[in-house]
Amino acid sequence: MSRHASELARRLAREAEAVCRHYLSNGKRAGRYWVVGDVHNAPGRSLFVRLQDSPKGSAGKWTDAATGEHGDLLDIIRESMGLRDFREVAQEARCFLKLPRSEQQPTAKPVRSRAPTGSQEAARRLFGMSSPIEGTVAETYLQRRGVASAHHNGSLRFHPRCYYRPDEHLPTETWPAMIACVTDLDGQITGVHRTWLDPDGFDRVRLGKAPVDTPRRAMGNLLGNAVRFGVADDVLAAGEGIETMLSLRYVLPTLPMAAALSANHLSAMLLPPGLRRLYIARDADAAGDTVQAVLTQRAEDAGIEVIPLSPQLGDFNEDLHVFGLDALGAALRFQLVPEDVVRFLHSSTVAAEQLPVFDRRR
Repeated sequence: MSRHASELARRLAREAEAVCRHYLSNGKRAGRYWVVGDVHNAPGRSLFVRLQDSPKGSAGKWTDAATGEHGDLLDIIRESMGLRDFREVAQEARCFLKLPRSEQQPTAKPVRSRAPTGSQEAARRLFGMSSPIEGTVAETYLQRRGVASAHHNGSLRFHPRCYYRPDEHLPTETWPAMIACVTDLDGQITGVHRTWLDPDGFDRVRLGKAPVDTPRRAMGNLLGNAVRFGVADDVLAAGEGIETMLSLRYVLPTLPMAAALSANHLSAMLLPPGLRRLYIARDADAAGDTVQAVLTQRAEDAGIEVIPLSPQLGDFNEDLHVFGLDALGAALRFQLVPEDVVRFLHSSTVAAEQLPVFDRRR
C-alpha cells in the first residue's frame, strides 16, 4: 500500500465506528466489532470490522468469515460505493474525513476486483447498497410530482450520495438519487435506473431533479426488461416513465405495472407468460403512437388483448399533478375494462359522473 493510502487508512481507522455506520449502515455494533453481511452492506453477520486497536489486530481491519476475504476501511469504501479505481476511493475517503484534495491523487491497485462500470453486477451492487425511500428526498420528490403514495413494492430505493460523472474529462460529483431496479420476467435484477435529485428544493423547470445535464441514466441490461411494480398475472399495464406508471399505480394500486424507461424499450419489452390483457399507458406524442402500434401488434400476435390508456395532457404524471387523484381515476374508469374497474380502481375515487371526463383515444 502506498504512503498516501496508508495515511488515509490510519485516519479512517481512528473513526472506524463512524465509517461503519456510514458505509455499512445495515450492520450494528457488537462489542468491539461492527457486524454486517458483507462489504456491499448486505444485512447479515458474516463480516466483522474491528473498531478498536487490540493485541489481535488494528482498528479498521475486517474479515469476512464466509469468504475469508479481509482488508481495511479503504476497501470497505470502495466496495460499498462500487467505485472504479483508487483515485475515487481516496476522493471519497477525503470527503468523509473532510480533508482537502491533494494535488496528486494517489494510485494503488485495488485489493479485490470490482464489477465493470455499467454492468449488471454493478447495478445489483448499487441497488443493494441503497436504502428504502421512506423519509428521504426521493419520497419528497415523488410527493411533489403528485404521487403521495408510491405503491412500488420495493422496486425503488434511495442513495444519498450517488456518483454522477458529467463526462470522462470532468470530476465526479455526488447527488442524492432515486434508484429503481430493472428486472427480467423471473424477477432477477438486470440493471438500475438513477434519477439524481436536488436536495435543496423543487422548481417548475427541473421538477426536483438535480441541476445536471442528464439527471436520468440507466445501466445494465435493459432490453426486454423493465422496472416492475407488482407481479403480473393475467393483466398488466406498461408504459415508458417511472413517474408515469407510479401515477397510474397511485390510482390503481393493485394493478401490476411495468416502466420500460423509454419508447424503444417499451416496444421491445418482453411480455409475461399467461398474460391475457395488456394496458399500454402511452405518452401523448409521436413516439407514443409508434410504440402503441408496435407493442399492440406483438401482443395481439401472442393472443393478448390490448387496450390503450391515453392521458389528457402529455403523460399520466402530468394529469395527476394538474387534475388530481379523483379526476385521473374518473378518466381511467372510462378506459378500463369494467371488470378491471371493480378489481383495480382505487376505492376512494369518486363516481365518474361527478367529475370531468377525458376523451378515450384508441
